[in-house]
Amino acid sequence: MQSSSGFTNSDLATCALGAIQVLATGVTTSLLDKAGRRMLLIISTAGTTLSLLAVSVAFFLKDNLPHDSHSDYILSMVSLVALVAYIITFSFGMGAIPWLIMSEILPVGIKSFAGSFATLANMLTSFGVTMTANLLLSWSAGGTFASYMVVSAFALVFVILWVPETKGRTLEEIQWSFR
Repeated sequence: MQSSSGFTNSDLATCALGAIQVLATGVTTSLLDKAGRRMLLIISTAGTTLSLLAVSVAFFLKDNLPHDSHSDYILSMVSLVALVAYIITFSFGMGAIPWLIMSEILPVGIKSFAGSFATLANMLTSFGVTMTANLLLSWSAGGTFASYMVVSAFALVFVILWVPETKGRTLEEIQWSFR
């Protein structure tokens, strides 16, 4: 998977992606109170959806080309750039903002239980993705990323339809927006 996406040194790739993620998260913290949480989430989920689409298409196309062609190299670079774009756009919003919004929208009486339940759901989902990723990639790299893209597209629709803006609002104002 790493070599087919343009990576040849896994340690260097891991360090580079980690550094990019830290930088993108730092930018997010500076934009949080300026742009608003909801807008950053919309940008983030749209970016992750488009990035996953690009990776998926690149892998589907690579499966139909000779592995020593110039097009194969170009598609490897496209998948690499799309993967970096995914890391940046994920870090830009979906990585941290849901945790912040969760603390802002949950009523005080259920905050600890609901926060624990949401954390458990997040960790179980992450576990499921981690445990099935290699199986899915051996089935179809393009199909795996297309599946992840569909989930990301659903997240985008969810954010657009149901996530309220919490920037500069009191808990009572936020609670009122759910009625």
